[in-house]
Amino acid sequence: MYLVQTAAKKMFIMQATTQLIHSIPVDPLTGAVSVPIYQTSTFVQEAPGVNKGYDYARTNNPTRATLESLIAQLEGGQVGIAFSSGLAAIDAVAKLLRPGDEIVAVDDIYGGAYRLFTQVYQQFGVTINFVDTTDPEKVFNAITPNTKLIWLETPTNPTLKISDIEAIAQIAKANHCLLCVDNTFASPALQQPLLLGADIVVHSATKYLGGHSDLIAGLVVTKEKELGDKLKFYQNACGAILAPFDSWLVIRGIETLHLRVQQHCRSAQEVAEFLQQHPAVDKVYYPGLKDHPNHAIAQKQSKGFGGIVSFTLKQDSADAATAFVTSTQLFKLAESLGGIKSLVSHPASMTHKTIPAEKRRAAGVTDSLIRLSIGLEDAGDLLQDLQQALEKTKTIVKTTASKAVPC
Repeated sequence: MYLVQTAAKKMFIMQATTQLIHSIPVDPLTGAVSVPIYQTSTFVQEAPGVNKGYDYARTNNPTRATLESLIAQLEGGQVGIAFSSGLAAIDAVAKLLRPGDEIVAVDDIYGGAYRLFTQVYQQFGVTINFVDTTDPEKVFNAITPNTKLIWLETPTNPTLKISDIEAIAQIAKANHCLLCVDNTFASPALQQPLLLGADIVVHSATKYLGGHSDLIAGLVVTKEKELGDKLKFYQNACGAILAPFDSWLVIRGIETLHLRVQQHCRSAQEVAEFLQQHPAVDKVYYPGLKDHPNHAIAQKQSKGFGGIVSFTLKQDSADAATAFVTSTQLFKLAESLGGIKSLVSHPASMTHKTIPAEKRRAAGVTDSLIRLSIGLEDAGDLLQDLQQALEKTKTIVKTTASKAVPC
């Protein structure tokens, strides 16, 4: 909630949803309610270096600037920076490091971030230590004099582990480390890591912020302006900027963020509870379940539990998982998440394929692990689809097993 002063000097409380809607400016030139798309590469100057705040669209663009200001406000930060993808946003943060520096990173890390850290930055002398960050003591013990960055995802992708942001922020501060939180799964509608002590927040805006599976984008928000200015420099110097139209699409998605996330959360809870009682399902990963090991922490630092549900099958094999993900009808087999249509994926062979099998399994990403992105369809219809797919999977697995038995 926000305290607002009107022209009549009266004070009243404004809810976050109202604040969001009225943070998106009306165009002062025309009165347009929708933010204009400034589809231009350059801007006319009155004299060399004398302009209206914009000179070249890689450096800045009014549509992108509106998005950057909006995400900074949503996250409670000083500076927002928009990039051409979530990985470009992560890459910009990694550029803060130097040879000899170390990262302490969550063990159940997104496959793209794992690949970037281990196959790109490691060759430049940056060391990555993967730790179970659900235990702050393990984070503390992993820190060395060379540790410069602690990297969290919470909830993690795809086993939905929850880390205590506030506790780890205190550890980071005491050891002069930056704390960066990937807030993609929760979004600022549920969780604001900067207000819990983090220094940097990153988003794949492709997911919940965009919300319609129609763009690729990344965002970074910093708590302090000085750090934001460094990342803004990398955005301009390296050029991985978000285009005006895609910036507008993210703004358009953010306008309905709170309403969408509420429904995602409600349906995800129903799906998780359904899967938990199904005889073909082994483990269900969802922070909203009371037996989730990090349920209390999730409840403390978030306003909801998100729209992602992961689970494993009692028949723990890639074949069984493949049978399931190719049997759903409403859940579409695809990469990504956070859109209005429900999606299903098999992390071991899709999003986390680049992670070595032993490391992947050790982090909980088993061969039968399936990740669901709960969309905005009717929850009852989604449950019916899951039921029929689980029944079909049993039949396929039995048939395959019988064919494998020698005569």
